[in-house]
Amino acid sequence: MAQYSAQLDGVFVALADPTRRAVVRRLGRGPTSVGDLARDFPMTLPSFMKHVRTLETHGLIRTVKSGRVRTCVLNRERLAVVDDWLAEQRRIWEQRTDRLEQFVTGPEENRQ
Repeated sequence: MAQYSAQLDGVFVALADPTRRAVVRRLGRGPTSVGDLARDFPMTLPSFMKHVRTLETHGLIRTVKSGRVRTCVLNRERLAVVDDWLAEQRRIWEQRTDRLEQFVTGPEENRQ
């Protein structure tokens, strides 16, 4: 459970920044070189590389170097950690709202 929590925390840290979310969104369309990704952002390449390293450290992307070109690839499996957590939260809240609905619509003697 602690490892799952640490993984989830890391993914949320990586996704907390709008630049990194935009990179993940772009990589959802397919692998792209770091240079092509960086062109879309108003920052220096070293600054952009910090975002790439954060995404890579937390397992959301991997990079592959071929010659002088570094290509980024989205790790869709890592996003499943967030999907699982959201599904769990959805179940919890649906159960709570179902109980609330039963309480509100049920017979009055059950409310005391």
